[in-house]
Amino acid sequence: MVIATGFFDGVHVGHRQVLGQLVKEARARGEESMVITFWPHPRTVLQKDARTLRLLTSLEEKKEIIQSLGVDRVEVLDFSREFSSLSCEQYLRDVVKGRFGGSAVLLGYDNRIGSDCCSPDQAAQTASRLGLDVIRCDAVTDSAASAVSSTRIRAALEQGRVDAAGEMLGSLYRLRGVVVAGNQLGRTIGFPTANIHLYDPLKMVPGNGVYLVEVRVLGHNYYGMCNIGVRPTVGGSSRTIETNIFDFDEDIYGLDIRLSFVRKIRDERKYTGLDALKDQLTIDKRDCLSMI
Repeated sequence: MVIATGFFDGVHVGHRQVLGQLVKEARARGEESMVITFWPHPRTVLQKDARTLRLLTSLEEKKEIIQSLGVDRVEVLDFSREFSSLSCEQYLRDVVKGRFGGSAVLLGYDNRIGSDCCSPDQAAQTASRLGLDVIRCDAVTDSAASAVSSTRIRAALEQGRVDAAGEMLGSLYRLRGVVVAGNQLGRTIGFPTANIHLYDPLKMVPGNGVYLVEVRVLGHNYYGMCNIGVRPTVGGSSRTIETNIFDFDEDIYGLDIRLSFVRKIRDERKYTGLDALKDQLTIDKRDCLSMI
């Protein structure tokens, strides 16, 4: 068994290179490929910035993407305080080799393993001493020659740079949830919206603003424009995710919906009234359609 281990949040292009090499090496050796990942996120257990933590992928999304890349097995370990106390040597010996029968371990450029936070070089030395073959992976960089990371992707999303986030992820950033009832104000000005309640409360939501999105609902794909924010024009205070789906007029309350973010159109702003808001939404839709 050739094994890669890590949290793999977002399964971005750097992760994908690691997983591609994992599959390739396993096949060359005539063995299976396996990813060992964890849930929940270590920061929620160790309480390091847990209040501000937001994830790029839910557990199900992460598993689905990893398996789509050809990995034979995905094992999810419960990340507990007891588990967090394992040293790098204990983890490689008792889990990677002992529990799952690993013959080789693949290490990314920034892999940190164990309570002693071993670097890739230190982990490689430990793995070799335990009789594990070691496969090393280099960092993947973007056009600015900066290493791609989940932290950089979260920062891009917070700034509304969903196109940059998508490039680092290797696919458009997605939100998934259920359509819930809103105040139906959009319908009165000709722009009905689907209000979305996310399935995963820890999922990262892009910064406030209006976005061109691809929408998957009722088994079909559409384009639309999504507003994320507090709706200041109508005196809103809580943050909502509302999407006007183009050329669509179906009752979808209670149904599953997926948004894929293409590009930010503008920041959220407060307008003088509903007429001014309607005029701006007309401009927003025109801008969105020009990009399709």
